[in-house]
Parts: sequence; structure tokens; C-alpha cells
Amino acid sequence: MTVPGGASDASGALRLLLIGPPGAGKGTQAARLSEAYGIPAISTGDIFRENVKNGTELGVQAKGYMDAGQYVPDSLTNDLVRDRLSQPDVADGFLLDGYPRTLQQVEELDGILGVDGFSLDAVVVLTADTDEVVTRLLKRSAEQGRSDDTEEVIRKRLDVYEEQTAPLVAVYDERGLVVNVDGLGDIDVVTGRIIAALAAR
Repeated sequence: MTVPGGASDASGALRLLLIGPPGAGKGTQAARLSEAYGIPAISTGDIFRENVKNGTELGVQAKGYMDAGQYVPDSLTNDLVRDRLSQPDVADGFLLDGYPRTLQQVEELDGILGVDGFSLDAVVVLTADTDEVVTRLLKRSAEQGRSDDTEEVIRKRLDVYEEQTAPLVAVYDERGLVVNVDGLGDIDVVTGRIIAALAAR
């Protein structure tokens, strides 16, 4: 199969983690990489919604927290991810988006994958100039009529993202897994950059 950017599809299972700030087009790239490599893109939000919709035991527990406006605790999030990664469609790999978010979840993911002797192959970090991202998000919020997305709010979200992800990126960087890719520019070009960077590993 030919993938965007003209590279050939990687053979063998590919287990990826995608990290990127709000406004860097992470969701778009996750969908494209999923198609390019023939692996499911898995976001924690999707896992929650799927379990809630299907009324699973874990979904019922998660819904209780979500309905109360509370964060789903780490322990339950870990259980949901473990359950999702045990399903047949991830046998040939996966792309995780939105998990892990904490160092404890990094250890948990290591344990989940380690049971079958697996580990992550690469951690793709989408980088983006802060001012550029702020401009992009302000434009999007204006188009969507989201008046609460002020520049101050957006910059705060970006600061929180940096604080939360910096320790995770540092851990994966020590393991030699991090691939930094410029997330700004034409969607096809960014997809091509990611695929080229992974092929070069």
C-alpha cells in the first residue's frame, strides 16, 4: 500500500503514540496515519464514548464520573485502555492519542504492553509555534462562534499542555523513542513529514 508522502507501508506491527498541542492538527493526523499504516487510531475520548454507548461495566462507571462533571480517575482510564488494547484489531499495531497523560499512566502502558512482550515503537511529537497555534485556534473559535476561547484562555491551555506533557516526552526521549515533527503547514505535507521521519528510524 502506498501511503501519503509516497512512502511504502511499514511492514510488521507498528505501535505509536501521538502527542501534540491543541491546534496542531493531532486528530487529523491520527486519522491519516491510521489509514496509511492500516492500524486503529485510539483516543481515550473514543474509548470512553464507545464503552458508555455499549453500556459496558467500565462504561457505566466512567459515565458516573462524566455525568458528575468529574475527571475519570487514572485507575478506570487504565482499565479502559487495557481492555481496548486487548481487542483483536490492535494485533497489527495501533496509534494512541490522549493516553498516557501522566507518568503513572506511562508505567501502566509499559505494563499493559509488556504482558505480551511488546513496547511502543515511536512517540511522534507534533511541534508548533505557539503564536501560530494561538492564531489558528482564535480563527477556529471565531468560525465556530466559541466566544469563550479568548487568547488568554488558549495560551493557558497551551501552558497546561506543556506542563503535563514535558515529563512524558522527557521519559520517552531517554528511551530514544521521540520523533519531533513540525505540525504546521499543509495537511498532506505534515503527514508526509511524519511518515518520512518514522521511515528514517
